Amino acid sequence: MSEKVKLTAKEKSELWIEGIVTVILLLMLNFALLVLINQMIAHNPGLENAIWGVKTNLTFGRGGFHLWSWSNLFLTMMAIADVIVVYWRLARRYRQMQMRHVIAELHYIADGHLDHRIKFEVNTELQKVVSSINALVDSTVNSMAEERRIEQSKDELITNVSHDIRTPLTSIIGYLGLIEDHQYRSDEELLKYTHTAYLKAKQMKVLVEDLFEYTKVKSTTTKLNPVRFNMIAMLEQLAASFELEAHKKHMRILVSGEPNPLMMEADTEKLGRVFNNLIVNALKYGQGGRHIFLDAQRIGSEVVVKVSNDGAQIPNDSLNQLFDRFYRVEESRSQETGGTGLGLAIAQSIIALHGGYIYADSSPELTSFVIHLPLKVGASLTDKPKHSNEEAGK
Repeated sequence: MSEKVKLTAKEKSELWIEGIVTVILLLMLNFALLVLINQMIAHNPGLENAIWGVKTNLTFGRGGFHLWSWSNLFLTMMAIADVIVVYWRLARRYRQMQMRHVIAELHYIADGHLDHRIKFEVNTELQKVVSSINALVDSTVNSMAEERRIEQSKDELITNVSHDIRTPLTSIIGYLGLIEDHQYRSDEELLKYTHTAYLKAKQMKVLVEDLFEYTKVKSTTTKLNPVRFNMIAMLEQLAASFELEAHKKHMRILVSGEPNPLMMEADTEKLGRVFNNLIVNALKYGQGGRHIFLDAQRIGSEVVVKVSNDGAQIPNDSLNQLFDRFYRVEESRSQETGGTGLGLAIAQSIIALHGGYIYADSSPELTSFVIHLPLKVGASLTDKPKHSNEEAGK
């Protein structure tokens, strides 16, 4: 809670001395003025007669009281003026002391105590300065925290990329080394070595392409190429392109939506990357599932698209991290069971470029990736649910 500035004993003494000195000076001034006016009246009979005439003609109240003593009125007016001057002087000195306390607090914060805030109450104008200082410190702390988070994110990026590149690169060098040293017994073994090196090189190529795509969509200069299209028709086209692969997994892809046609604006090339990734994930990780559902609904000024499957449930702990870079539900980071871990991060960035957001829900019955997009490019959706993963890990 805010409290008033607590003055030190020295500061209180300063205020008392200031008040006493001011009172003494004012009393001396009052006495000098009183003596000076008395002398002027005594040496000027005309002025004295004029004052007498005013006193006899000037009355107050119903009883017609006369003002017989001008000195009493003068002293009363001077006393009122003295009180005002003393109050103004003390208030001015108190504000100076408040400013000293604010400056001392500011120096304390500047010395590295960024968790400290100025909590005491001061005068209205200075209070605005205090509020601005606290807001500036909050902003600085948030910026520093964001900078540390970005730095940590870069370190994690380098670590993950190094791991994912080193593993296939080690295999490539190993097998090519065997070939270079002629350590193979037959042409079949030679072909096996070259084929393995080729597959590992393709894995590296996929990682590099995903890294390039992620960097591109995260850039603030990335531009969209919006076109007007039918979202339901796009989903039907995607379902047809994955029909054979789904058949091999004993799964069916079902498309639904309302209204049909559902016309909207978006960059279809980038959205295609998002839906491709989500469908591939459903085919790869939806173990035990028999259906993949693609559903699009127009709700007000936005389009809600769900890519769902009835396969295995995603653990709640993993749901909160799905959109982190390089995160995989399986922790082995094997290229045999998972991709680069960048697909969902890329999808999230593409949806954000469109002014929308994406999040995941999972239950034993259905796992869904829910995408909210504005009908027109340039609009931005701000009514995000609490479980939205708009920020990585949130």
